[in-house]
Amino acid sequence: MRTGVSLFFLLLFIQAETQSDYGNQSSTDQQKSRLKTHPPTNVSTRLVSSINQTTPEPIEKDGFLGSNECLSKKYTRASCDLVFCPPWERCIDKECSCKPPYQCLTQNATAVCAVNNRKYNSYCQTMAVSCRTRKPFMSHFGENCDDGQPKFGSSIDPVTGLVKVFIPDGRQNNGEEFLVCWRTWNMASANVACKELGEPLGARATGHRSRQADHGMRVPSYCVSIRCQGYENSLAECVIHDKVLIGNRKVATVNCYAASATPKECDFTCVNSKCLFLNQTCDGIDDCGDRSDEMCCKECRNGAFRCKNGVCVSQEALGDRQIDCLDGEDESWSHVKGNNKTKVVHPLLKNTEYVSPKQETTVSRFHLESRLLCGVPNMTTVDNEEMAARGSGHRVKRVVGGVEANPTQIQWQVALQENRRIDCGGAYIGGCWVITAAHCVRPNPSAFMVKFSLWKKRTAQSTTDIVPVENIHIHPKFNPQTYENDIALVRLEKLPYSDKCLVDNPAVSAVCVPWSSQLFRANHTCSISGWGRTAQGKSSKVLLWANVSLIADCERFYKDRFKPGMLCAGDLDGSVDSCQGDSGGPLVCVDEVGVSYLWGIVSWGERCGHSGFPGVYTEVAHYFEWVRHHTGWPAVTKFNS
Repeated sequence: MRTGVSLFFLLLFIQAETQSDYGNQSSTDQQKSRLKTHPPTNVSTRLVSSINQTTPEPIEKDGFLGSNECLSKKYTRASCDLVFCPPWERCIDKECSCKPPYQCLTQNATAVCAVNNRKYNSYCQTMAVSCRTRKPFMSHFGENCDDGQPKFGSSIDPVTGLVKVFIPDGRQNNGEEFLVCWRTWNMASANVACKELGEPLGARATGHRSRQADHGMRVPSYCVSIRCQGYENSLAECVIHDKVLIGNRKVATVNCYAASATPKECDFTCVNSKCLFLNQTCDGIDDCGDRSDEMCCKECRNGAFRCKNGVCVSQEALGDRQIDCLDGEDESWSHVKGNNKTKVVHPLLKNTEYVSPKQETTVSRFHLESRLLCGVPNMTTVDNEEMAARGSGHRVKRVVGGVEANPTQIQWQVALQENRRIDCGGAYIGGCWVITAAHCVRPNPSAFMVKFSLWKKRTAQSTTDIVPVENIHIHPKFNPQTYENDIALVRLEKLPYSDKCLVDNPAVSAVCVPWSSQLFRANHTCSISGWGRTAQGKSSKVLLWANVSLIADCERFYKDRFKPGMLCAGDLDGSVDSCQGDSGGPLVCVDEVGVSYLWGIVSWGERCGHSGFPGVYTEVAHYFEWVRHHTGWPAVTKFNS
């Protein structure tokens, strides 16, 4: 067993990193609504035969839904180990929880009027209230919110199923009533329309009809397109596009879902108990109303995009500058570029008359994601090298390449020095905090120093900082016999008369802390680094690194010695591994948009570099809440804060 203080690898190799970039296309958003001048009818409507319904036919076989194991976990849109929480929610214990409104961004945001005549500074604030009350709360964007200003409203005609909305003019005391255009209307939006009228399970079916089919009934001459995500409580919270003259266009209808009419047999039962046909699942549209039909998918239908963790997102999410897949795959240039030809685009949809909630959400997300700078090294201090990639005959430019790392390349790597001896590494996660292995430390802070930007193990360079340790938090359930819970937090001493623990150093960057064990999957290529033993059995004099692959089902190698909170990485043939001298060091994985995460901590293994005995690492995401609790930060990761 790799006992003792540290580990390292035998053979290091190079692999080109794929750079990814944000796409440059925008897609439609979503929100909700409510009427004052035209109050809604609280009835569950049943469509007459004149309505052209789009209820799917049941099917017996399906190759799209994922495993029963995944479905049994009952994932929904609130499961933030699979999806992002919206800006008005926070990820706590793997569930999205409502934030108080004061924690929302207000800078560069548009004011919003609520149904109670109160003005809020941002869409996020009104959504935070709506999230906590589970009731429609938003009326419209604008400054004029007094009692005399009409409020947003929606209704569903009990005979025809036609959906009507009344949209106030945010600047004047008036507004206009519209039908809803059918072309972009889907079940997610229909669910919101029915929920607003008191049907908690949303819509049973969506449909369309011609305006002319109403034979003299008074109906508006214009319609608006409305796109919802499914989390909204009112159509006022959804994206509303500019009005268009109906003419020969079809307009939207809806048949609300009555829980009392739920069939006894069901192709797919949503987590909220709503019944769907199988071909309503895995299509990128929230048919359930809680998104549970999109969370466990082997494939996606109708051009939807499948994230690596099995979540299907709408094709409109590709390249819209807002990350939907945990690893950013939907915004990586390779996928956006490849889908440009097939992406559904509605050129007539414009947002010149009404503020887009999606744009407001994007601004809030950008603010949250920029609060903590982590996972991206300072490129001005990195010396790129041209080296041959392992297994390839061509040369590629690399950021951290080769057997020896360049002096300032692995900017989150630290050396843990105990009584002038370095036997362990660690990873800097920002502020005054370093993560390392529990077996590397003991509750005696004065015995330790942390060295930043160290390259040669025994010689400091011009960018090296040496920082004393103030406190050490060893996981309370660490077992030194089994190496269970092998994780520790090292708190650094602050500089005199300062809240900082080290002087600003362009050669030091923090690595991000992952909140979800679903962020990276088996076979993903990650990197390890340290000063451990090489193939010759000697401790390295300079910092080395290597690529390793994440390995699934590690129980097959280590049986019951492999515990929850552990993961395996390496090469099964043993050619790449960590070994004595690397313990506590980082296993770092990079997502599709170039952000690096501390995926693992070098912990233990059997017979360094032997076939069938991959290295075992502490899975950092498993301990996210413990890390957040001790650091006291509102966010210790780039997302889901």
